Amino acid sequence: MSSSRPDARSRVGDARRALLSATAQIMLDEGYAAATSRRVAAKAGVKPALVHYYFPSMDDLYLAVLRAGAENNLTRQQDSLTGPTPLQALWQLNNAQGAQLWMEFMALANHRKAIRSEIAGYAERFRDMEERAMADALRAHGVDAAQFPPVVMSMIVTSLARIVRLEQGLGITRGHAEAEEFIAAYLRRFEAGSPNASRD
Repeated sequence: MSSSRPDARSRVGDARRALLSATAQIMLDEGYAAATSRRVAAKAGVKPALVHYYFPSMDDLYLAVLRAGAENNLTRQQDSLTGPTPLQALWQLNNAQGAQLWMEFMALANHRKAIRSEIAGYAERFRDMEERAMADALRAHGVDAAQFPPVVMSMIVTSLARIVRLEQGLGITRGHAEAEEFIAAYLRRFEAGSPNASRD
């Protein structure tokens, strides 16, 4: 009897993960408005009633997807920003698919107070790590933090990366190559551990 419990828990975990994955994929492919309980269930290959069995409301489902993705991205960011090229990692993380899903949640937050509150909490955690990585890199090159505040510089990098990702999804590419080349050159210049870093 007890031997069946791990299997049951495993099936519950598999079904829940399938629902989270399906919701995230629909949001990425078609936008948050398309992620209805029926669409999610069909994508996950389960009965619609199972969606509400695990998640009493769509807000509960959205929050679960947001938390799972944000926690995963926080771990990835922590690992990347403590690596040899944290500033380049900062750009890449905010230009990745996870950033695209994050922006979809920001759009959803305009209509869901619970989502808005959760995003604000995670944003503070992301920004704290980003600011510290930027501050370390600028300090290593004697850059005046009063003239170039790390929080502002990190916001410029992350915001531009997300805009590029968002526009690419809309088929807009003008200026992207130039922007990416410009950012790449400056990130290499101020990368604390990069062999190509400026020696000024």
